Amino acid sequence: MKRLDVIDGMRGYFLVFMLINHLVFAGGLWLVQINHRNLAFVEDAQGFVFLSGLLTGMVYARKMMKDGYAVGRDRIWGRALELYRYAMCIVVAVLVLQLVLPGAAGIWQNWLGGSRLHDGERLAAIGTFLFQPTFMDILPQYIIYMAFAPMVIWLCITERWAAVAIASLLLWLAGQLGLQRLITYPLNEWLAGAPDKEGLRASFNLLGWQVVFFAGVIAGSLTSMKRIEWKRVFNPEDTFLARMALAICLFFLPLRIMTAHGLMPGMVLEKFGMMEVRADFGLVYLVNFAAVAYGLAWLLIAGPRHQSPVIRKIAAGLTSLFSLSFLQLLGRHSLQIYVWHVLIVYVVFYIDGRVGELSQLTKTIVAIGSLAILSLPAIYREREKLFGQPATQPAR
Repeated sequence: MKRLDVIDGMRGYFLVFMLINHLVFAGGLWLVQINHRNLAFVEDAQGFVFLSGLLTGMVYARKMMKDGYAVGRDRIWGRALELYRYAMCIVVAVLVLQLVLPGAAGIWQNWLGGSRLHDGERLAAIGTFLFQPTFMDILPQYIIYMAFAPMVIWLCITERWAAVAIASLLLWLAGQLGLQRLITYPLNEWLAGAPDKEGLRASFNLLGWQVVFFAGVIAGSLTSMKRIEWKRVFNPEDTFLARMALAICLFFLPLRIMTAHGLMPGMVLEKFGMMEVRADFGLVYLVNFAAVAYGLAWLLIAGPRHQSPVIRKIAAGLTSLFSLSFLQLLGRHSLQIYVWHVLIVYVVFYIDGRVGELSQLTKTIVAIGSLAILSLPAIYREREKLFGQPATQPAR
């Protein structure tokens, strides 16, 4: 299987579980419990952001090496502008639905705040990413990272990737220390205005989460430059780092279960919680994600060549999972699918709010139906490939 096919399959996998996790029902949904996030401090958003950075580095580093910095920069910024249009279109679509659907404003109150189509000030805040409605926050951070991606890729292909990695780690550290509050607090007060108005709203600390995206950009750029031989990096005979990654995952496993079910003692949680801040991509998330990412990559690349039949079977199972055509179809159009998934989530939440609490069976059927229609944008974009070329007109 080609490398890009694997990445597409993984992105599709993250999108599937992102949709399931974002479906909100009264009384909860049991499918949400079937997720890797319940076994580690690693979530779908982290994998999605990292793989997006990886593909950005792989694709545009090659473009810059071939056609120069300016061409690559314009392509990246053009892509960012396209994503900005997607982000704004989904906001407008939801606000239009809020206007026409009975009771939608009350049901979506916590997700949209006081956002209305006629509120120019709020629309300006949304347009500048200062106010981000619920589940619409990955695209804005991705767009901001894409704005800086040309410079980062150029530094990588001019052999200054180490400086990029150091700068990224320092920015991550600044995010953990809360230095972004020097800017965000005044902005919040300015946006809030009166006590009854909402201020700055964002789910992700850009300084913390950038380390995930730009780690992917560095890896992708070096891959396109052929500076990394992945089969040599992930050697089936050199298992030290793989064993270390496994040990870290096993270390965090009981801690994740304890925090998920409220079993961790308060005196420990008070200290542990300071390093387990998801919004900041805290130390716990950074270390656990690095371990899972390395372990997964080792299994996919080195696993098939390992002498142990058990490891070869695990590697084959993972490869088969990420080879599923449905997942790869989603992954090839991941950003369009992400936008579409937001609309699905809002509509499902609205229906649930209107009809009252549903049975687990009904909620499961709704979730499966949502997964079925998740691929519609991808099917539309590949309609000629999937259904053949449109019929030609008969010759006169």
